[in-house]
Amino acid sequence: MKKLLVALCLFALPVLALAQEENPVKWAFTSKKVNATTYEVTATATIEKGWHVYAQEAGEGPIPTSFKFAKNPLVVPNGKVKEVGKLHKAFDKNFNSELKYYENAVTFVQTVTVKGKAATKVKGSVEFMVCDDHQCLPPAEVEFAVNVGGK
Repeated sequence: MKKLLVALCLFALPVLALAQEENPVKWAFTSKKVNATTYEVTATATIEKGWHVYAQEAGEGPIPTSFKFAKNPLVVPNGKVKEVGKLHKAFDKNFNSELKYYENAVTFVQTVTVKGKAATKVKGSVEFMVCDDHQCLPPAEVEFAVNVGGK
């Protein structure tokens, strides 16, 4: 009986370890038509209490949030990705640097122009790093695809 119990515990440990993998940031991607050819592509990060995501210009040390957009001949990005949220600035002794970050939620907005009238997609990925007061999780990358254009 003891051997069976030990075997069950050993089998359950890896499952429990995987279940505890943290993912304190949830991403949502949308597009909004501004006019006949212009769209706003938004990426909204909802961040669990106690955690924070770094700005695109974070400071020295952590991995800043960055976006990669797949080439699409029907879509032209306009300017840089804008950040909408309450930006925090604080000295972080772990990185020995003043850092810029967001708590609770932040939205990143990329304005794009669609050529022609065909429906297409804006595809890409966002790379980000999330930390709390005691630890940082390894950088993560999330892919996205949103519809733009068409009627």
